[in-house]
Amino acid sequence: MKVEGGCYCGTIRYQAEGEPLFKGQCHCRECQYISGGGVNVVMGMPEATFSYTGGTVKPFSRSNLDSPVTREFCAECGTHILSKAPSLPGAVLIKVGTLDDPAVFGDPQMAIYLVDKLSHHHVPEGCAQFDRVPG
Repeated sequence: MKVEGGCYCGTIRYQAEGEPLFKGQCHCRECQYISGGGVNVVMGMPEATFSYTGGTVKPFSRSNLDSPVTREFCAECGTHILSKAPSLPGAVLIKVGTLDDPAVFGDPQMAIYLVDKLSHHHVPEGCAQFDRVPG
């Protein structure tokens, strides 16, 4: 599978190839901040197959955490493109809304951090569910 995508204003473009490592929803409080209150829907892709083909992203990592997630944004329009988590070496977590064809995502395989899930968020039937992250 080859996927392509970019930011809202068109400055950032990317591509990745291979089978998704996983497809998921994250309901954690940090993702609620990043998404503006919604569920963070991501597709994990092999980092080795991911490349930016246009523009330069701005990275952000919290300085007060021992092992922070790095988030990459478009510096022009603010679109959150992807995250890199120290707990998932070799993977990039592409934000599904940035894909040119978000329908390739299909359905999530897992929903994590349900301990923080808001009552109006939907988890599809048959999706594996975890209060935090799977052990």
